Amino acid sequence: MTEYPTALGASSRDAITLLGHDLARDVMGSVGFGELAFWLATQRRPAPGETRVFEAVLAALADHGFTPTAIVTRLTYLSAPDSVQGALAAGLLGGGSRFLGVTEDCGRFLHDVLTGVEGDLPTDDAGWDALALETVTAQRAARRFVPGLGHHVHKDGDPRTPRLLEIATEEGLFGPHLSLFAAIGRVHPQVLGRTLPLNGAGVCGAALADLGLPLDLLRGFALLARTAGLIGQLAEELRHPVANDVFLSVDLANRSVDPDPYVPDPLPGPHPAH
Repeated sequence: MTEYPTALGASSRDAITLLGHDLARDVMGSVGFGELAFWLATQRRPAPGETRVFEAVLAALADHGFTPTAIVTRLTYLSAPDSVQGALAAGLLGGGSRFLGVTEDCGRFLHDVLTGVEGDLPTDDAGWDALALETVTAQRAARRFVPGLGHHVHKDGDPRTPRLLEIATEEGLFGPHLSLFAAIGRVHPQVLGRTLPLNGAGVCGAALADLGLPLDLLRGFALLARTAGLIGQLAEELRHPVANDVFLSVDLANRSVDPDPYVPDPLPGPHPAH
């Protein structure tokens, strides 16, 4: 008989085990949801400080107003009120490179920089600033953005960023990813010629990477957090609906225009006639 080993959940006639513990006796009522999510992803129980930082990340990413993910969740529910799961899924599917996905992009970017360092990592702010300056300069030369820099609303500073840095410091979990991220915040004006905020999604990615969580799952943690926010959006939509107003504001404001035919970009060089 084929076996499918798992260290996660398993059931027998009389018991359910999860991560090697009795679910009913050892987990329920004793382990918080954030702690359990961390435990499931890493298969090791986090220390209290790790749980605090992790849950701070979840809180930071849970909801950020009428973002595209929130709007599409409400509109999908308007269209299909019989499908709560469809409305939630629609919002989660909108988590990408512009919204929510920055958490993963920033964590990966910082990790790639750190693993590319020859020799030991910096041990003081001056060393981190030098590495950050080299990093931002290279991104500018390659005409690439620095993940985690900038925000369309919090142009003078994202309030989530200093708070998460503070929490990580208090718990002794201000690691190399956060150190590099903070240094990027200090030195990037020297390269870019302007000051941009370190955004909340970026600092969350740095914090998650410092916790040793799998880089491939960083976007998953952002989506886990946003799921709670989207449930809140739906709960509010049930009591104080706005989705129909959003729909009508677009539908009633449409105007007919002449077609604008698509023209592909020209290819270089001469082309033989057909």
